[in-house]
Amino acid sequence: MNPFQTLRFAFGGLAANKVRSALTMLGVLIGVAAVILLLAVGNGSSQAVKDSIEKLGTNALTVSSGSGFGGSRSGSASAAKPLTVEDARALADPSAAPHIESVAPEVTTSQTALHEGTSHTVGQVVGTYPAYFKASNSKVAKGDYFSGDDVLASRKVAVIGSTTAADLFGTADPVGKKMVLGGTPFTVVGVLAAKGGTGFQDPDDVVVAPLPTVQNAFTGFGSVGQILVEAKSAAATAEAQSEITTVLMGRHGIKDAAALDFRVSSQESLLTTQAATNKTFTVLLGAVAAISLLVGGIGITNIMLVTVTERTREIGIRKAIGAPRGVILGQFLAESTLLSLIGGGLGVAAGLIGSQFTIVGIKPVVIPESVVGAFAIAVVIGLFFGGYPANRAAGLRPIEALRHE
Repeated sequence: MNPFQTLRFAFGGLAANKVRSALTMLGVLIGVAAVILLLAVGNGSSQAVKDSIEKLGTNALTVSSGSGFGGSRSGSASAAKPLTVEDARALADPSAAPHIESVAPEVTTSQTALHEGTSHTVGQVVGTYPAYFKASNSKVAKGDYFSGDDVLASRKVAVIGSTTAADLFGTADPVGKKMVLGGTPFTVVGVLAAKGGTGFQDPDDVVVAPLPTVQNAFTGFGSVGQILVEAKSAAATAEAQSEITTVLMGRHGIKDAAALDFRVSSQESLLTTQAATNKTFTVLLGAVAAISLLVGGIGITNIMLVTVTERTREIGIRKAIGAPRGVILGQFLAESTLLSLIGGGLGVAAGLIGSQFTIVGIKPVVIPESVVGAFAIAVVIGLFFGGYPANRAAGLRPIEALRHE
């Protein structure tokens, strides 16, 4: 029997049990689509975080409270000193840190904004200095930034993100208009250019205001959440990081570099950490998706075993008139492979279509290798899981097969 005849018999066998074949292909479809979609979601999440980090600027450094990476904090947790505005001022001293361009201490909170009856919960309210905008690569699309005088005078002015502007003011120009933020009136002086992003937190849903204004209205005049530092250039980030460590160790009375109560993060270190985290995340998603493919393979085995049982008498007749073992084996392997081929092809289509939609706030980014790999694995599964039923069919003795009722 030539390959074309084998395929014709295989199609005929599948067509004889349309519902059963369709359900089997559905299992393979779900498995392949799950592999493509889950890996695309993992890749999309990674890309969103990477884009957000890169948009912060290549020469930006973030100083946060907490023990340094790889180190241990000496003494009790209460002995650790929080970051303060005075720490930021010390870092801005060019004699102590000549490789630092600017410093911006930050406090963050979340508040509800109101404007003419429209309410919007702002994702992040940032109190900081004007240097924040350059260090964080935040540009205005309308209006202007607030100034150093606004900080000194604690003026109630704010620069808002594009999402905040759209949700609160609609299509109107927000510049010069007032909004009430957490019960405190603010005048909008500028709107930031959209940064975009597909992560869980929208970087454009933000209100940036002078540090003392936010402290007075919301957070109090205590510690700051973090300090954003801009090095003079991307090449100077290592020197700037060293100067930050030296200055803050002196201010916090730390003698041992392994017992820091703060950490300094560069964009490179954040990207490295994110890449490692995403690799683990993607592997876990791939493992979950692989289980779906395995279930599809088990479904092929069960369906083919039922098929062999139902067609035992047919197999006996074909062997009795001279059909060799290879022909019987080839026919049932062809049927199981066709099930996985068709199911895999439909799964690829479903995965590619599904990746066009945003899933849990993330825009999936399809990995071409996952498409090829998932389809190839589906075919292999058809051969592997169809092998046992095919061997069983090919091994039947004609006399026993013909006796089967």
